Amino acid sequence: MALPTSDGAFRDLFHRDSANPILTPDDWPYPVNTVFNPGAAHHAGETVLLCRIEDRRGMSHLTVARSPDGIHGWRVDPKPLLAEDPGDATSMWGVEDGRITYVPELETYVIAYTAYGPSGPCVALATTEDFLSVQKLGAVMPPEDKDAALLPRRVNGEFVLYHRPVSTRDTTRPAVWLSRSRDLRHWTAPEPVLAGRQGPWWDAVRVGIGPAPIETSHGWLGVYHGVKQMPAGPIYRVGLVMFDLEEPARVIRRTPGWVMGPEADYETRGDVPNVVFPTGMLHDAETGSLRLYYGAGDSVIAMATADLAEVVDHLMQYG
Repeated sequence: MALPTSDGAFRDLFHRDSANPILTPDDWPYPVNTVFNPGAAHHAGETVLLCRIEDRRGMSHLTVARSPDGIHGWRVDPKPLLAEDPGDATSMWGVEDGRITYVPELETYVIAYTAYGPSGPCVALATTEDFLSVQKLGAVMPPEDKDAALLPRRVNGEFVLYHRPVSTRDTTRPAVWLSRSRDLRHWTAPEPVLAGRQGPWWDAVRVGIGPAPIETSHGWLGVYHGVKQMPAGPIYRVGLVMFDLEEPARVIRRTPGWVMGPEADYETRGDVPNVVFPTGMLHDAETGSLRLYYGAGDSVIAMATADLAEVVDHLMQYG
């Protein structure tokens, strides 16, 4: 999508892949309604997506799809990696929207996902070494909370988790908050990080963190979704944010406008039209490219690429 720069010119940051949508319900080995909001990881020389699947009952689970290049040749597992647990009140209605972080210190992948039960959505964590089995750590944030992503290393001795409580004593608008932990099980009270802007802004109604932020020399590069309510319904778009490396609750840069919004027909149509919802992002250190994986229209999965240096340069223009 073309974006204004400080001198009024326009340039493109994210480029939709010509193969989009790269995964649809037709790719699944069992009947499903929709396929969307994937977490993403590099593992064993392949791209792994942990896809949210809504079944024909309306409940969601998370299933793994693997590809040699992250675009083509997907192999979908025949059963979910994470699913509803009738014996667990926090997830008896399903699980949703997993974000994946590889944590070198632990030599494992940490999955932050939304567990859903009668009390509402809450944040849960699980770990995996191979995307064949998981160890559940259980719910770590009480309802109502969702949209969680973990940084890949400790900051000042503590793990850092971004998440989105629906309401706090300070605000009733869903916003991004942060909690800290030394063991991934016990977390500090949420600290405010990023709120929707008031008025007619594109991210005024609510914001939520997307994939796990990437460490750069300037700070933690984050992607987030913002929502604006229109007469015909909400519009979900994508913005950029930079968090301070040593104090990740502090925002040091934020784009004033969205960098990607629903334009393609697979984004403007679907179970929920006009949705671009980023949940997975991979960086290729050799080429400097980013691959952003997102749910489109709450129905299919798509991917867009960008150059990391260009993205950071664009973001650093703004205070």
